[in-house]
Amino acid sequence: MKTIVFSPNWLGDAVMALPAIADIRRQAGSGRLLVAARTAVAGLMGLVYGADAVVTLAGTGSFAPVRRLGQDIRAIRASGADVAILLPNSMHVAVLAARAGIAERWGYARDVRRMFLSRAVARPQADLHQVDSYRHLVAALGFGNGSREPELTVPADAMESARRLLAECGWAGDRRLVGIAPGAAYGGAKRWPPERFAGVIAALTEDHGLTCVLVGGGADSTTQMAIEAELGRIRRRPSPGAVINLVGRTDLPQLCGVLALGAAFVSNDSGAMHLAAALGVPVVALFGPTNERATSPVGRRATAVLTSPAWCRPCMLRECPLDHRCLSGITVDTVVGAVRELL
Repeated sequence: MKTIVFSPNWLGDAVMALPAIADIRRQAGSGRLLVAARTAVAGLMGLVYGADAVVTLAGTGSFAPVRRLGQDIRAIRASGADVAILLPNSMHVAVLAARAGIAERWGYARDVRRMFLSRAVARPQADLHQVDSYRHLVAALGFGNGSREPELTVPADAMESARRLLAECGWAGDRRLVGIAPGAAYGGAKRWPPERFAGVIAALTEDHGLTCVLVGGGADSTTQMAIEAELGRIRRRPSPGAVINLVGRTDLPQLCGVLALGAAFVSNDSGAMHLAAALGVPVVALFGPTNERATSPVGRRATAVLTSPAWCRPCMLRECPLDHRCLSGITVDTVVGAVRELL
């Protein structure tokens, strides 16, 4: 039997789905396991142990151009899958699997989406962590649950590429690395202020002899520049090689290599946060408008989830209409102390 698993679309969600995918792989026996994923997370799925192939999807949701939808339908149909397991709750993936002619389409029941499923699973009554929501679905479909910790192994060539890139940026391997992810794709409300990140970087590099590595996508360059400007303003320019800027400079496998070389990681609630935890890196996670009980990082190493009391959180808004108290209440000293404790 050939099974195709539809991955969640966001990097963090895709990482949290890894234990469920591992459950399916463990019981698939000699059958082939394919993973369908959008371009943004296809590179991650290429690192998943036991995935025989990755079907890269071009579409971006219910309102994707007809041409892209047609491409996706043809790609899924060409996979020859007998069963589709739909981890995302969207109507889009259910329609996609049905239009591709896959006879067995399994997933959570949700409104009219149920009509496009051959086997619909009731959503759990209790509020679960996202990792456990995916695991609940596959358990209901008959796949026994194993570990709830997402795990990734970085290929040797990606590790070597990461080392070369860091060396080109001045890292000689003599200082421990701390990854810093100051961005968050969801919206500005999830981002700790750049001046606070600058304060943490100054303290870790000057007072504790660490090298900080800024990571993120091209969209995070504005935040990265604000951090560098703040470091200049407070006149605490780190020594050469103490701060390495890799924002917008890595693909996903190379980013995994950089994160895996780190001794710790500081991040907003973001995909990079989940990636670091899955790679076994101790994580300091800053949560503001989002719910840490549902999406906190899960990994085999210790994590520190930092929040600030606010009557309005978790509001799940992309932009804060008030004073951003849910994140501004987290101090530089608190974050630096959390990093020191994890180290």
